[in-house]
Amino acid sequence: MTSRVIGIIGGSGLYQIEGMTGVTWRRIKSPFGSPSDALCFGKLGDVALVFLPRHGRGHPIPPSEINYRANIDVLKRAGVTDLISLSAVGSFRENLPPGSFVLADQFIDRTFARNKSFFGTGCVAHVSMAHPVCARLGRHLAEAGTAAEIALIRGGTYLVMEGSQFSTLAESRLYRQWGCDVIGMTNMPEAKLAREAEICYATVAMVTDFDCWHPDHDHVTVDMIVGTLLANADRAKALVKAVVPLIAHDGAHCPQGCDHALDHALITAPAKRDPKLIKKLDAVAGRVLRPAGKSKTRKA
Repeated sequence: MTSRVIGIIGGSGLYQIEGMTGVTWRRIKSPFGSPSDALCFGKLGDVALVFLPRHGRGHPIPPSEINYRANIDVLKRAGVTDLISLSAVGSFRENLPPGSFVLADQFIDRTFARNKSFFGTGCVAHVSMAHPVCARLGRHLAEAGTAAEIALIRGGTYLVMEGSQFSTLAESRLYRQWGCDVIGMTNMPEAKLAREAEICYATVAMVTDFDCWHPDHDHVTVDMIVGTLLANADRAKALVKAVVPLIAHDGAHCPQGCDHALDHALITAPAKRDPKLIKKLDAVAGRVLRPAGKSKTRKA
């Protein structure tokens, strides 16, 4: 048996993976509000999986109204140690046509209407986001893609826009000049919050369109995106199925330190910490907020 619990955030239907057993839906409460949906629990072999539909089943929640904090908080409470994000994106590159899968490893966050941190007045923390994606998970996803005969492009910059409208032509051209590879609406603050919660995080950006910069392709439409998403669904499921056993055999700790991101992040003096906020942080930061003498020692 493995102690790792693998979380998947993505669209509806991805929990229907061949071979997954013991599937149950269960709601978990969060002090940060309501998550997008109940969590889907199950196992693939002896590996525990937890799925969360990012927009809720049936897609009732737009990107800017997703409660990203509650989503990550309940996944942490469910014991998730490794989180794979599956999301639809537009492409800024000729060599990333619709249907491409990109293992983005950098983000530019252009969102402005979302709660981006679990911390705040009464408990301030600053985590490093220089390398926002867990390289270990990225390596496993690349290996799984090869095994499942899915072409994956490893590395790329994902610009996260607010939405829900698509880009203007001027914006699309600007982001191309910035060196961005894909554009989407959901991976921020998701990646930041996963880092604060000490959960290893990686993203699979599934290209559905060329955004609106490409002169030889129609402008982005919902029908275009949905059609490509449906075509990508089976490959996404195959990728998840292939990557699970690879992650399951990893050691107890992340070599990149994602699972100990808070070791040197807290800056507020213990005497100045707000008890109400500390209580809300019991799952996300309980490891470093336990009273002196009760903290767990990290094993070598």
